[in-house]
Amino acid sequence: MKKLVFATNNPHKIEEIKQILGDTFLILSLRDLNFEEDIPETGTTLRENASQKSHFIFERFGMDCFADDTGLEVDALGGDPGVYSARYAGEKATYDENVEKLLSQLKGEKIRSARFKTVISLLLDGKEYFFEGKVEGEITRERRGTDGFGYDPVFLPDGFTETFAEMSGGLKNKISHRGRAVAKLVDFLKQQHNGEN
Repeated sequence: MKKLVFATNNPHKIEEIKQILGDTFLILSLRDLNFEEDIPETGTTLRENASQKSHFIFERFGMDCFADDTGLEVDALGGDPGVYSARYAGEKATYDENVEKLLSQLKGEKIRSARFKTVISLLLDGKEYFFEGKVEGEITRERRGTDGFGYDPVFLPDGFTETFAEMSGGLKNKISHRGRAVAKLVDFLKQQHNGEN
């Protein structure tokens, strides 16, 4: 089974990816490599940050790896929080603090359209590939649901009556931004794998 390092220390992301990838690949987290440091994220776009993270780990360990960066873009806020989604309410902000700030920024706002975007940078055999996933939706007026993480309790995807935090993990993974980006990654990896056989 091919080993791939997922350049994150976020246990929620690791769990999601393992559910999506199933038994096709052995996914290693940074913790599996005994790496607990923060990886620099100084890019101004999701693509730059994802690339920065995958290169950092590849240079450190010399293993095939991928990294993602995800952002929530809210139209009424001019696309914010975007690349700063994880630290919207401050450098060490919790998920709750970020959601609180977002809801207060949108207080009284009628236009609540938003989208989640994920960009994955894959470094495989020394080459870099990018995969993007996107899901359109809107920001609810209050939190709903207890599953998921981040902005999941306030993000209602188009065509659904449940927020990401109210959905089963299986359904969320099928329609989410990360799920869509990972599906592209998986298709690509399977093609590569089949090409070697």
